[in-house]
This record gives sequence, C-alpha cells and structure tokens, in this order.
Amino acid sequence: MAPSDPVKRLLDGLDADRPVLIAGPTASGKSALALAIAEAQGGTIVNADAIQVFDDWRVLTARPSAADESRAPHALYGHVPGDVAYSVGDWLREVSPLLAAGRVIVTGGTGLYFRALTEGLAEIPPTPAAVRAEAEDRLARDGLGALVAALDARTRGGIDLMNPRRVMRAWEVLTATGRGLTEWQADTPPPLLPLDRAQPLLVEAPPDWLNARIAGRFRAMVEGGALDEARANRPAWSPDRPSAKAIGAAELMAYLDGALSLDEAVERGTILTRQFAKRQRTWFRARMGGWRPVDARAL
Repeated sequence: MAPSDPVKRLLDGLDADRPVLIAGPTASGKSALALAIAEAQGGTIVNADAIQVFDDWRVLTARPSAADESRAPHALYGHVPGDVAYSVGDWLREVSPLLAAGRVIVTGGTGLYFRALTEGLAEIPPTPAAVRAEAEDRLARDGLGALVAALDARTRGGIDLMNPRRVMRAWEVLTATGRGLTEWQADTPPPLLPLDRAQPLLVEAPPDWLNARIAGRFRAMVEGGALDEARANRPAWSPDRPSAKAIGAAELMAYLDGALSLDEAVERGTILTRQFAKRQRTWFRARMGGWRPVDARAL
C-alpha cells in the first residue's frame, strides 16, 4: 500500500541515514509508520514495547504480523519466553549491537525504554523479592509518609514524594544497596543514542478518536486469534508470569475459566487498554516535549 500524502511529507523530511524513534500510545499507528519508513528508506524496526518482547502473546499484544515482518527487518519481537523476566537493562544490551549494525527505527509505547536509550540507565542491582514485599507491607501498615521519612535527603529532594510507586522504588533501592536512588542515578553511564543523534517522533491522538480505535481493535484481536492464544497459554498460566502483564490476558483467562462472559472480558480488556493509553499520553507529554509531534489521524 502506498503511503498517504501526510506520511509522504513526513518521509521527505527524514534523513535516511539517521536513526528514527517513534513513541506513542497503544493503537495509535506506530508500527504502520515504522514499516512505511523502513520500506521507503531502509532500516531495521526495533521493538520498544516491554510486552511485545514475549513469545506467547502475539495477537493480544499487537505484535507485527508475520506478513509485516516479511516486508522489512524486525528485531526484539517475541524473542523472550513468557516465563522469563526481562528488564530495560536487558533491552539496552540487546539494542546496542543493533545500533552498531546499521540504521534502526525504534518504535513502541514503553517510555522507560526510550528514556534509557536516549538518557542512559543507572545500573542499580535488582531488588530482592523480600525487600519489595517489605516495602509493600510498610506502605500498607504505616503509610506513604513513613517511607518518605526513611529516604535519604538527596533522594527526597529529587523524586515525586506523592507517587507511591516512586517512593517505594526509592526505599527499596536504599534498603537493598545502602545507596540512595539519586546517588545511583548520578552515576548513570552515557546514553547509547543521545536524542540529538536521532529523529524522534511522537505520535499523538485525540482521546475520543483513540478510544474508538482501541475498542474496535481489542474485539478484533479476540476474534482474530487472541482467544486461541489464551487457550494455548492456559496450562502454564500464572498471574506472576512476566508475560501475564499483557493487557486483557487475565480477562481472557477468566472467560476460559467461566468467571466472565466473552463480552465482559472484551469490555474489561477495552477499559484497561484505554486507561493504559491515558497513562502513556500523560507520561509522553511530561517527558517528550522536544519530540516532533505526528498526528495519528493522518497515518
């Protein structure tokens, strides 16, 4: 299919020798844009979605189809077993040789991946499960203020103290390593791909337009193979499985178990996807002000 006029104009403004970054909320057309760029100018499409790395949910996570993958080189899609933990550090290590091998078109909706790629990632040791459990217990028992009070002064001055997840993370790092989160971040190595060496595009979509697409896409995914994926994954299913974070996975399992009707599972999956897209838009607006906006409706 030939690119639309707006996409042609976008392509005309891109340097075919420089990497491209494409971020945006789910269902906004990022993968189609990446494919159009790769077909017109060349390059390897690199996944920057934390769930699309897993091999057990292709349809449900909207990974590129086999037909799309045959049209241009793709990397880091569906290459990790669903029961294996995969971190942003793992992703960066796998991206590094791809950057050295040629032009990349990095696309996805995981903002932390883009931030680590363009700003660097602090090499903080993994948090032991016991420390994480203790943080959750303390938050429930003593409240957020108690965790904040236990942080080092430098970290208290550098994070959002009203965000429970950020405060818990900071407390976990300090407890597990003896060093404050801000101190670790100060030792962040140089980024693999500084933003000024790339062409960053942020796909933006009006909420009403995107919500309608999400509703249609989620039902189409269920009817187009996601339910079959759920049946195939049911024997090894566990909510603790890393790939279980795929939106809609738990709802489809509940349908298979008879706890939900299919319509209820689809409705819940659609609502969760809309909520996720809203969080993505908020994150991107706060941290990607310097990225070139692209109207999703023109793709």
